Amino acid sequence: MLIREFRVVLPLSLEEYHVGQLYSVAEASKNETGGGEGVEVIVNEPFEEDGKKGQFTHKIYHLASKVPKVIRMLAPKGALEIHEKAWNCFPYCKTIISNPDYMKEGFYIEIITIHKEDDKGLIENIHDLPPDLLAKRAVLHVDIVNDPVDARDYKPEWDPTKFKSEKTGRGLLKPDWKDTSQPLMCAYKLVKCEFKWWGLQGTVESRIQKVYPRLFRNFHRQVFCWIDKWYGMTMEEIRAIEEEAKRELDKQRRDGEVRGTSEQ
Repeated sequence: MLIREFRVVLPLSLEEYHVGQLYSVAEASKNETGGGEGVEVIVNEPFEEDGKKGQFTHKIYHLASKVPKVIRMLAPKGALEIHEKAWNCFPYCKTIISNPDYMKEGFYIEIITIHKEDDKGLIENIHDLPPDLLAKRAVLHVDIVNDPVDARDYKPEWDPTKFKSEKTGRGLLKPDWKDTSQPLMCAYKLVKCEFKWWGLQGTVESRIQKVYPRLFRNFHRQVFCWIDKWYGMTMEEIRAIEEEAKRELDKQRRDGEVRGTSEQ
């Protein structure tokens, strides 16, 4: 098992991030869906369990071109459907990613996210890991301004150094933005990954873990640079957007061309 903790700081409050993250998930899903691939929303509903309340979602990712070539070469037709189940009790969220129809217990990713207000990502063990897991954990800081961005992913409108919000005045972020921006918050994302195909375990686990910095970096650049689209929205408005996005995703999967991020 590989364990990585990704720390993503944003110039947002917790309340703002909650709205912006949900809006951006819906928008990003549309950007990744088309031509038979992409996101299918199975369930999106409130839940209450063991004293916790939040929103439960179950999605299926029809991947094909969106997984590393080494997996595409080995996987039979129909195997490249990844299930994501998430329990969002913001500021806590648990996500389980699996492939129950083919790899079953052989593939499993768990992502536990804790969001903290007024935080630069410096809390040493926010997930309270025991000593044995703490020794295996590696920490990676994802910086939406200073990290290099793959040329395949770069768009000026998603660049926090070039964007300035008309609604909030935030933007045109400088290299020292974490020291000069207010508000601030951090998403601490603990990712545990297991892949139990003999002979490929280490290679695929490492590749999967390398993909996450790219995904987290691109997504959170979008969250910030889309702020004028979602700023001030209510949760009721967000749920309506999610419902409309579900209908659009169903249509895009049936029609059009493959879109979004691909893997070689």
